[in-house]
Amino acid sequence: MEWLATFSVILGGLLVLMMAGMPIAFAFLLITAAGVLALQGGGMAFQQLIISMISSVSSFALVPIPLFILMGAVLWHSNLGKQAVDALDKLMGRLPGRLSLLTMASGGVFSALSGSTMANTAMLGKLLLPQMEERGYRRDLSMGSIMAAGGLAMMIPPSAIAVVLASIAKLSIAKILVAAIIPGLMMAIGYVIYIVGRTVADPSAAPAGQDEIATWSEAIVAMTKNLLPLGVIIFAVTGLIVLGIATPTEAAAMGALSSILLAALYRRLSMRMMKDSLYDTLRISVMTFAILAGALGFSQILAYSGATTGMLGAVFSWDVQPVLVIITMMLVVLVLGCFMDQIAIMLITFPFFLPIVNSLGYDPIWFAILMLINLETALMTPPLGLLLVIMKGAAPPGTRFSEIYRAALPFVLINIIIIGILIAFPTAITGPMSALSSR
Repeated sequence: MEWLATFSVILGGLLVLMMAGMPIAFAFLLITAAGVLALQGGGMAFQQLIISMISSVSSFALVPIPLFILMGAVLWHSNLGKQAVDALDKLMGRLPGRLSLLTMASGGVFSALSGSTMANTAMLGKLLLPQMEERGYRRDLSMGSIMAAGGLAMMIPPSAIAVVLASIAKLSIAKILVAAIIPGLMMAIGYVIYIVGRTVADPSAAPAGQDEIATWSEAIVAMTKNLLPLGVIIFAVTGLIVLGIATPTEAAAMGALSSILLAALYRRLSMRMMKDSLYDTLRISVMTFAILAGALGFSQILAYSGATTGMLGAVFSWDVQPVLVIITMMLVVLVLGCFMDQIAIMLITFPFFLPIVNSLGYDPIWFAILMLINLETALMTPPLGLLLVIMKGAAPPGTRFSEIYRAALPFVLINIIIIGILIAFPTAITGPMSALSSR
């Protein structure tokens, strides 16, 4: 059990740095550098580590990510995103927890417009959290619904992480994107059921406002003018990928171009708007790639120390039924998600998991979707879930991480239930994939 002691030291050091307030990327880098020095003696090992980290962020598979972020930034700074939210708002009337439900609807729309969970969460936080705070919503309901809705971007095409997952696992990108649609809708429905149930049981959690209810004619006009044109962007991204007309990178470029053209059509295109959009794209992309680079180095130290192999070896030494092996894999990913980045988790686990999945006779696309949901769940698991960090930045001053953790917990449990349902009924994933294969 020597690996367990090494693992405890590495993880403990990372948590100490995080609790001291060090940014995630720098915490990863410092622990990685200390690990290289202690385990490999530094020297050429540092050079090899730097080369690996540079390679990790210069991968062609990651090119769509800044393009998706640019697409979302243009929609935000041109106010096209806000117009879409207003159009959805007119359809909501005075439903219980209207703003939380609006968050879910907006999250679904923005997920189809931006493959970035972080950009999606940041946009929803900027647009809707101030309104919910002003209305007196409980913070666990408001922040939890924003994180859950933002995380839907991992499931609804064009998911940037789904593209990366398919590239790492050498699976069909189109099949992954299509197979993720129904599970993504199941998660959204689960979130809506929770929100409605919570607000019906406790109306004080989401006080009703006195807003004037729009007429049906006003709602239809708002949808036609402000919501339906966004379908062009959705088709430019998702449609082109699914139809096999464009690669994910080409579709992402088309999506970014479509958002700029749409902003011009609405006479919102200006030098100031583009400057702000490019600045946000650069800032978020640099943060994302810095975390990815640090996470890769961290995962390499775990692998070199034997901690990763020891952990997985201990898990798979059990003599259990095949379905329990799948459940165990999901538990391993859920635990790893508490302190590691999604791409690092995929890089660590897929070389071990996929051969086992294939040997057990399971469909690798089905397993990949389970992994995708689990990775989305990991975004909301403490202490290092990225959506928790983004929510902290968007939350009112004085908000504690403990409040954000409590807000995320119900939605994490919903995701776990969905995973259980999909393990019991795999045709919810394999059915749409089979339809795509038969075309």
